[in-house]
Amino acid sequence: MKFLDLFAGIGGFRLGLEQAGHTCVGFVEIDKFARKSYEAIFDTKGEYTEHDINCINTKELPEADIWCFGFPCQDISVAGKQKGFEGNRSSLFFAVTRKLHELKDEKKPSYLFIENVKNLLSINSGWDFASLQIELDSLGYDIEWDILNSKEVVPQNRERVFIIGHFRGRGTRKVFPIIRKGEPIDSPKQKIIRVFDGRNTGTYGSQDVVSPDGIAGTLNTMGGGNREPKIAIREATKKGFDEAYKGDSVKLKFPNSKVKRGRVGHGKAHTLQAGLNQGIVSNDLRIRKLTPRECWRLQGFPDWAFDRAEKVNSNSQLYKQSGNSVTVPVIYEIAKRMNWKEIE
Repeated sequence: MKFLDLFAGIGGFRLGLEQAGHTCVGFVEIDKFARKSYEAIFDTKGEYTEHDINCINTKELPEADIWCFGFPCQDISVAGKQKGFEGNRSSLFFAVTRKLHELKDEKKPSYLFIENVKNLLSINSGWDFASLQIELDSLGYDIEWDILNSKEVVPQNRERVFIIGHFRGRGTRKVFPIIRKGEPIDSPKQKIIRVFDGRNTGTYGSQDVVSPDGIAGTLNTMGGGNREPKIAIREATKKGFDEAYKGDSVKLKFPNSKVKRGRVGHGKAHTLQAGLNQGIVSNDLRIRKLTPRECWRLQGFPDWAFDRAEKVNSNSQLYKQSGNSVTVPVIYEIAKRMNWKEIE
């Protein structure tokens, strides 16, 4: 199917959708640095594009079966000011729906594929999410949604809500719940396989964190059931500290905080943010910063994509872009269930 990539960022939606066999017909992205990465990664020659979602002329839009977008979450995230849809950024959701209102029913996409922070479900006592449902219903869409955690496919703890809008009468396929091998995707039995063991090679510790395809795990257990050696990380708990082992992530943003908990990510990274907010315990038991490449890997981007983006952007922008992106393998898992053909 054909899709339009809105709030495109560096192309996390696009990469996952293309891996599932869908075709991009255009993209919209206002950030000039994200656009540089996007255009370096993908062949966008001849495609429709616009910078500002508010400037879209619906008469010029290419027809698409899917509109995908992760509209800005700054006003919804628990780390923000909690303005919800009254905020200037997250209210851009309605900039998209205004364009849909301008389209005749036969021109509207069959699917809407939406991503945001899970707080979208509860902010303002749930009234914002109710407003979203009412708005999409007025456009002719029935919706389903679920919360998925990136840790099931990459070593990063990142919960996000995904919403699928189905245009009534089109015979679209239900997507959720996502089941893998007879179990939900968030099953605790789901295993992550180590594909490179940096502990025993004497190489740079980052190679023991994530693989180029974003599937490898970090240090898990050692013989005898104990993980050692380890270091103590100050934490705002009754115990006062947590134990970190080689490969564990450590939050760097509030190193001396007396109220922040959960500073150690055991066997996985914390949620990536727009700025570098965490490090990793290396083989010599020192805490070092994650590299931009590692952050992109934690979002499931292949190294060839990072290599292209690295040529056109600074490290600070690459960190920001990874934190703002969606997790590619999660997008793929959803997108392959939106194909018209039967899922294997």
